[in-house]
Order: sequence, then C-alpha cells, then structure tokens
Amino acid sequence: MIPDNLKYTKEHEWIKIEGDIAVVGITDYAQGELGDIVFVELPGIGAPVLNMKPFGTIEAVKAISDLFSPLTGEVVEINSDLESDASVINTDPYGNGWIIKIKFSDRGELDGLLSAADYQAVINKV
Repeated sequence: MIPDNLKYTKEHEWIKIEGDIAVVGITDYAQGELGDIVFVELPGIGAPVLNMKPFGTIEAVKAISDLFSPLTGEVVEINSDLESDASVINTDPYGNGWIIKIKFSDRGELDGLLSAADYQAVINKV
C-alpha cells in the first residue's frame, strides 16, 4: 500500500504536505519489515531537524532503526499517543501512526522527495 497523495524517502518515511507543515511517518513497507513496533524516541517540540539527518529512533522486537527527517525545519508537533502505544504504527502507518509534524524552511527540498511510483521502484529493488 503506497498512497499516491504522499511523498517518500528512500529511507522509508512518508510525507504529507499541509501548507508549510510536513506530516511525517514511516511507510507500510517499513513497518512490515520492522515487525512489532514497541517504542518510538521522539524529539521535543521546537527541536531543529535537518534534511535526511536522524531525528529519533524506532524500536521493534527485531531491530532499532533511525528515523530520518525528509526536510529541514522545526518540530511543531509530535504524536504523543505513540508514547503509550507505538504499535499504532503497525496498524495505521498512514493515519494515526504519524510520527512528527515539521514546519519546513526550504520548499526546494520537496523536489528531492520520491513520488509513490518512484518509491515503489525503490522497494522493488530490495
């Protein structure tokens, strides 16, 4: 499942643009590869994030992985529901399983994101 209305990174984050805010989560493919997600380390509100640099980690029964910011900006909201139940990422990765919202500062960085078709090509190679 790869929604057409989102953008993606090669590191398996999805991005939904809402004005100058980017909602960020991990893809259905990524949550499937990780397995049962048990914990997400989130940045604080106001924390700066840099394009394709880690902003936190996601822990599953199988592995711990870095979460990468798709855009440069500032964290304006975190999904605090994940603190008590990170498994929502497994059941609803594109909805209630969103991770952070970023007020991004460089619209040009959007050009570096993948379309749904481009992301499908990435996971087909894995």
